[in-house]
Amino acid sequence: MSGTLYRLAAFTDDPSGGNPAGVWLGEALPEPAEMQRIAAEVGYSETAFIAPAEGERRIVRYYSPEAEVSFCGHATVASGVQMGRLSGAGTYMLDTAVGEVMVTVNQVEGEWQASLVSVTPEFRPAEPELVEDVRELLGWQADELDLEIPPARAYAGAWHLVLACKTEQRLARLEYDFERLKALMLREGLTTLQLVWRESAERFHARDPFPVGGVVEDPATGAAAAALGGYLRDAGLLQAPAQLTILQGETMGRPSRLQVDIPLSGGIVVTGQAVSLEG
Repeated sequence: MSGTLYRLAAFTDDPSGGNPAGVWLGEALPEPAEMQRIAAEVGYSETAFIAPAEGERRIVRYYSPEAEVSFCGHATVASGVQMGRLSGAGTYMLDTAVGEVMVTVNQVEGEWQASLVSVTPEFRPAEPELVEDVRELLGWQADELDLEIPPARAYAGAWHLVLACKTEQRLARLEYDFERLKALMLREGLTTLQLVWRESAERFHARDPFPVGGVVEDPATGAAAAALGGYLRDAGLLQAPAQLTILQGETMGRPSRLQVDIPLSGGIVVTGQAVSLEG
């Protein structure tokens, strides 16, 4: 199946920062095995496959190097920017595996950015046994958790486990057994861990282990950012409407900035820039 593959970094204006994503555009999607092969060859945490190559409504599927992913925020932002460059600013409707996701693309002071509106978020409290198992694998102590943001399973297209810690120093130390955490997350249906430290009411820092995709850590995770925003709103942990900034990828040397707008109801808006990694 013929198509064109682009490489971009999302949630940054610097090619050395953000989260790299592949964006494949063609008239029809390749077969699943071919999409998986291409994603593994690209090697980024996700590659988005989009068809057709033109038009306001398109189909998209996301693949990590090891498996299909139901939804990916950073690859959606990268895709939006690439569609804007090729087809112009405006609004695009993406038919994802979990529902329709609207992406608005424009230029701000000459720089391309995209805003996605997630599917309706969900959350439920995390089971104590799950939290204990994950803490053990991360080496976190119970008294290091920030229980003002209780552990939760959160969803905005994919499920994530939200764990908040009390200090920046705790978040800065990330070591875990890759295969054991991967097995646990596969068993529990989790895409990433959304590990966060709340610097202020409007500013969070995040780290996202992603072993189920074959990646130790994601430098920017738009789907988890949307899930976190939905959880904070629906659990009554902030008053909507609200806007958050999430900083991620800092300790990896790929700093990323995600803007999260939380309306009174419905999907969460995640906005970021993206830049080409080619030429």
